[in-house]
Amino acid sequence: MEARHRVMSLLLVLVIGCCAWGCRPGAAQVPVPARTDGFVYGGKAPALGETVVVEAYFDPVCPDSRDAWPELKKAVEHYASRVTVVVHLFPLPYHSNAFISCRSIHAVNKINPSFVYPLLERFFKYQEGYYNQPTYGKTRATVDAEVAKNLVAPVIGEANLAAYKAGFNDSKSDQATRISFKAPKKL
Repeated sequence: MEARHRVMSLLLVLVIGCCAWGCRPGAAQVPVPARTDGFVYGGKAPALGETVVVEAYFDPVCPDSRDAWPELKKAVEHYASRVTVVVHLFPLPYHSNAFISCRSIHAVNKINPSFVYPLLERFFKYQEGYYNQPTYGKTRATVDAEVAKNLVAPVIGEANLAAYKAGFNDSKSDQATRISFKAPKKL
């Protein structure tokens, strides 16, 4: 009986120790991004206080994001020098291909930041083909290949497709997408 009591006590100490280790400050924290998250629409980020900054949180395969984008662009055009728009990619968990689309945009950004918004708009234009139901029976690899061929290649060109695929499969694009999703949002 004494041996059983010792084993139970040891297990209890082990469980408490594991819980304490997992709950230590910083254990489950998201790494601090290397730079401010998001993509500035229309060029260079303004100096602090130079313009009003509108931050939008978009999922490239979300119909609400798609519908909001044209109106947001109109506001930017109307207020031109007084407004800056920063789009943060926010893959919603109930859109099966949201993470793929956001990761694609991060990978394309590494090739050339000027490709970001044309690709985002292409996702918006053709997003119905990447909703949950049309891709339900497809493998992740098939969807990745279709995104590369049908959405990414027309924006970045065939010559950059190998760089895109390398960037898409690089852990840095995965990490950038995860940090972007998990980083605290100022809502």
